[in-house]
Amino acid sequence: MTETVLNPEAAPMEPVDPKALDQLFHDARTANTFSDEPVSAETLRAIYELTKMGPTMMNLQSLRITWVQSAEQRARLVAHGGGNAPKTEAAPAVAVLSWDADWHENFPVFFPHAPERREMFTDADARALIARQNAWLAAGYFMLAVRAQGLAAGPMTGWDFPGVDADFNAGTTWNAFMVVNVGKPGADAWFPRLPRLDEELAVQTV
Repeated sequence: MTETVLNPEAAPMEPVDPKALDQLFHDARTANTFSDEPVSAETLRAIYELTKMGPTMMNLQSLRITWVQSAEQRARLVAHGGGNAPKTEAAPAVAVLSWDADWHENFPVFFPHAPERREMFTDADARALIARQNAWLAAGYFMLAVRAQGLAAGPMTGWDFPGVDADFNAGTTWNAFMVVNVGKPGADAWFPRLPRLDEELAVQTV
């Protein structure tokens, strides 16, 4: 088990190895097909353990993950996928990412030094906005965590999410917003990489 560093200032910060950067960013792609190699339960847990370490507002961690693995539940999920259904049917692992509208109920866990700050978030609409923003942020960490485990991710938002919620989040305060296929890439997994914006179009210094 990796030892937790309680004082980050005591740990020297160095640039990440170029091979790791390639795996996480430069060579990483959105996979459209997957091999039939299974993804172990240990790997799924490792993905979450990495994902949860990414920073969120007040450490609130509003992202929730549902791994849909059984054939019966996979069939229920793909019924809401439209054109994305075939990819999800064939992926060895599939995650439904949701945001939790009642994330503030866990204040004593994620903010133990000031649990009374839960009372700052009694407005449901404001709380939902915060939940969505931080869950989308954490979804990025999730994708990098998948890649860090040597796997490819296929994130999708073109789903009937009210239908997904009815089947998977009923009776909870979770709200689905993304489905992610996970596994080793299969044959013809990649479309040609599309251009990225140059710095001149996307960055300003003031």
